Amino acid sequence: MSEPSLAELEAERDRLYAQLSRVGDFRRGSVSENWRRCGKPNCACAAPGHPGHGPRFLWTRSAGRRGTVGRQLSAGEVEKVRAEVARHAEFTAIAERIAEVSEKICEARPVAGTGAPPVPGGEKGGSAPRSRRSGPPR
Repeated sequence: MSEPSLAELEAERDRLYAQLSRVGDFRRGSVSENWRRCGKPNCACAAPGHPGHGPRFLWTRSAGRRGTVGRQLSAGEVEKVRAEVARHAEFTAIAERIAEVSEKICEARPVAGTGAPPVPGGEKGGSAPRSRRSGPPR
């Protein structure tokens, strides 16, 4: 099978951009359901086999160097947040596909002034030329 033409690749990228614009609201992270024991010895949750108090729903996400951030969700917002997290996965998949198509476009686009596509594998010839000045002025 032959490689798609530049026009076909650009049409695919435009289609992906349109798809991306329809994703809607999204958020990173995940939603977890937690049950916990309160620690009071006379509470029902202290009995063997009792699952504990809950469910409690927690939305968490990575915050880079700050670690993980999150907050407890009310029962009414659990499904909304789950849908937003799912749309983030959709957004990420489309963005990855856009990047792949864009790379193919970059490879297929002719080099300026030559009208010919670049040679696969790049040019031979070693490193880029360096400046003659390698140290402080003499």
